[in-house]
Amino acid sequence: MQVTHLRHVYRYDGIDLPVPPHLVDDLQGLRAYHATLYPAILNAEMVDAGVTGDVRVTEYRRAVGTKG
Repeated sequence: MQVTHLRHVYRYDGIDLPVPPHLVDDLQGLRAYHATLYPAILNAEMVDAGVTGDVRVTEYRRAVGTKG
């Protein structure tokens, strides 16, 4: 049996976002940090995009629809 450690990547609009070491286990803090880079992340949905190789990808997806 072989154990593979997955690296977690957060992605928005095709861009891999940085993850500061002190926010690795704090999802709300990490979302707030990423929102300072891209404010639309505050209203985006976090979607598990699956595993590719040794990387687990979580994507921020913008809400699509009409205003009002």
